[in-house]
Amino acid sequence: MEIQNSSSAKQNSLSSQKNKYEYENSLIEIPSKLGIESDLQQPGIEAPIRRRRFLGLGFLGLTGLSLSSLSSFARNSENRVVKSIAKLVLSTKEESYWDRTDRFEEKMKLMQSAWERKDFKLVRSLTNSLRITGIQAQIEEEDPGMPLSGSSNFEEVDSLPLNWKAWASGWKYFKVLEIKELITIDRKAEPVEVLLAFSASQINSPFREIRVASIDNGILREVTSQVYDVIRRKGEWFCKLLFLADCLADKSKTFLIFFGNPDAELPKYLTDLSTKGEGVGLTIENNVYKAILSGQSGQLERMTVKHGHGIELYAGGEAHGELPGIDWAHDYVSEGFYQKFRITLWDECPDYEIVRGPICTIVRRWGFPYSPIHPVFSPSRLNMDIEYRFYASLPYFHKFGRMTSVKDFELVYARDDEWVFTGQPFTDTLWMGPDGKLKIGKVDPNFKDNLWGVGFFNKDTKDSFIGLFLEHYADGLPELVHSGTPEAHYDWALQLWSRSPLPVKKLPAGTVLHEKNAYLSVPFTYEDGPGMIEELRRKLMKPLFVSIGKLDKELVHVSPGKLARPGEAGDSPVSKKVIWDALQNCKDYELYKADISIVDLGLVYDISVQGDLVKIVLAMPHRGRPLGGFFTHVTSPIDPKIFNTIPDVLLKVPGVRDVVMEQTWYPAWSSNLLTETGRRKLNL
Repeated sequence: MEIQNSSSAKQNSLSSQKNKYEYENSLIEIPSKLGIESDLQQPGIEAPIRRRRFLGLGFLGLTGLSLSSLSSFARNSENRVVKSIAKLVLSTKEESYWDRTDRFEEKMKLMQSAWERKDFKLVRSLTNSLRITGIQAQIEEEDPGMPLSGSSNFEEVDSLPLNWKAWASGWKYFKVLEIKELITIDRKAEPVEVLLAFSASQINSPFREIRVASIDNGILREVTSQVYDVIRRKGEWFCKLLFLADCLADKSKTFLIFFGNPDAELPKYLTDLSTKGEGVGLTIENNVYKAILSGQSGQLERMTVKHGHGIELYAGGEAHGELPGIDWAHDYVSEGFYQKFRITLWDECPDYEIVRGPICTIVRRWGFPYSPIHPVFSPSRLNMDIEYRFYASLPYFHKFGRMTSVKDFELVYARDDEWVFTGQPFTDTLWMGPDGKLKIGKVDPNFKDNLWGVGFFNKDTKDSFIGLFLEHYADGLPELVHSGTPEAHYDWALQLWSRSPLPVKKLPAGTVLHEKNAYLSVPFTYEDGPGMIEELRRKLMKPLFVSIGKLDKELVHVSPGKLARPGEAGDSPVSKKVIWDALQNCKDYELYKADISIVDLGLVYDISVQGDLVKIVLAMPHRGRPLGGFFTHVTSPIDPKIFNTIPDVLLKVPGVRDVVMEQTWYPAWSSNLLTETGRRKLNL
């Protein structure tokens, strides 16, 4: 028995060594036959280490190969390890986009089934998955709207007079817009917003390439602009363009919108607008005020007015159990006066979007309001959609509101505007009727339900806070009630106004209440205040009119300077095209089989070159992958012939000595930023 056991053990040992030898040779054989250099072939490396290295990285290395070459190699190989790995790599049947994700309808069926089984954890998981499906569908399918100037509406810079052509060197195309002043008031640095479309064959990045220039007596001058809400649809870019315009009373002015410059960099404009913070808990500041938004709800929590000693507007106390703020709308009281549903009760915003830029910070939030004992009651009846817009230099900000009834239901009342201030910072009340005239003192009872402006001021400090109602109407209802009488001594501790607009108690499904308000804080006196506010409201009610323009090439003068910054007109010390091409070799190997570069993913927002230093502005796809350093300096176990970091590929470019990466979350990445190649590789 002992001899037999010894012999058997010896045979097993020899067999084991033979298998081990064949296995280790196969580990070397696989990459060598595939044309990949491997650490396994390096002398002096122990076999166990080689095994761990291969199993840890070789498979991922194989995924960078073409599937056809791997399949062919697997068929011709007798090695069981090769066949096993190839089978694993090739086993997936994913061919289309819908093989890689699940449709809304399927998720709904899964959720219904889970609900019937009372598997509520799965219901919650599927609810979140449905929300994500909705987000992506909005990104890919939402109608961008009808652009003022379509993609076919453009001219070539080469057609411009020589002086202007030289000034715009680096750009290939332009559009012509005209603005008109219609109410006999001079305008200064007024925001102008327009939706434009561009052919994707003529522009790579609207964020980088679009520039705006005004024509002043035959001279081109760049004006501050901001691009946002960028959408890509079937070979076209759509985007909103915001720029600041000056225009004299009853006059018109021409602006040129330049685009088509692959060397353009993200523009940097001087601005007094500062936005700090993450999520909706932002601090937004300009030279006139500082606004602080609640990190929970995104509501305006407090505001410091910089006039004089800087009055701070706030609402203190325990409120109704929720965090207090100065903006309390929107909310409604349910049938029978049972409870109040508020957006100020949100523990976090159900959904939101943030736009940052040199001209405007936009904070959009939407969802159903919460019950005081949420989630015991969570009706889906009246959806709230609120947007703040804070501007550079201007003394006012906008609020847009929309309340949509998604089913027939009854309620006691709803409020779409309410502002509360603790400490009685003001001495007098203000109000405006339909005639647009601002009055001081108590509201005339005849106009208590037809107010179009309300507010307060302090006769001693000249501080003020005024709400101007610019639009207030409803789809599917009679004329709304325009209430909101300001109360200077509410409970002797607060000053407030509150607007309850509903003329009925039952809302049919599809009812939509619209509002557009402006809130301003300016030094106010009895003598100058009313006229100043009335003129501002006239401007806000009748903004500059924008249309497609025609270019007058008769009056042309030499324009000072150039539109291009250094490096934007083909004068980069290192060719940016070479840099973009090199970055095609930096892939996201988390997408194992897509073989897609960070360029085609749309993650590279900007490239700038200073001497032999290259700076890359890089986005990440979502907050679940917050570390952009993954693409710059992570030690990857992936074969360098297949997967490279940004420095790996750029330091091989002649003239590049060093690479710096800056990561950004703004604008947020979406599939709209994929190139056509990227979309094809992801089967979108």
